[in-house]
Amino acid sequence: MSDAPVLNWDLPAPFTLDITVQAEDTDRLGHANNVVYIRWLEEVSWAHIESLGMTWALHEETGKAMAITHTDVDYLMSANAGDQLVLGTWLTDWDGRFRSARQFQLIRRADGKTLLRGMSTHACVDMKSQRPARAPKAFVDILSGALVPGGRGLPR
Repeated sequence: MSDAPVLNWDLPAPFTLDITVQAEDTDRLGHANNVVYIRWLEEVSWAHIESLGMTWALHEETGKAMAITHTDVDYLMSANAGDQLVLGTWLTDWDGRFRSARQFQLIRRADGKTLLRGMSTHACVDMKSQRPARAPKAFVDILSGALVPGGRGLPR
């Protein structure tokens, strides 16, 4: 029987990424730097969409990509070198054309404490012009099938 705490996720069935905080991830205060947290959010986002079939090859084939338009992060507790973390993410909104939203939750395995909650919004862009563009059918199908109800969704 394990003494590890239960991970209490905000939403069901997150896509997760295991993280070990490295010494180089820390700042002068001795805890993980906010820039590193943002890097982790990007890493889990890419891993998640690639696991769904929205690979970089598909982006290149369609000439479209989902670009981050806003990121909101609440740093609730610090992480220190050596901490074992698990970062969960969910696709929580998709308008079926241009915009999507994703939520994040970062938990420390040792005590089950949530260290971070965040959300990012995304817009489909043409990769050449960098201008907003309607999402291709492949994106629509993938994102529509991956939505998790109950999230914060897109700002209205």
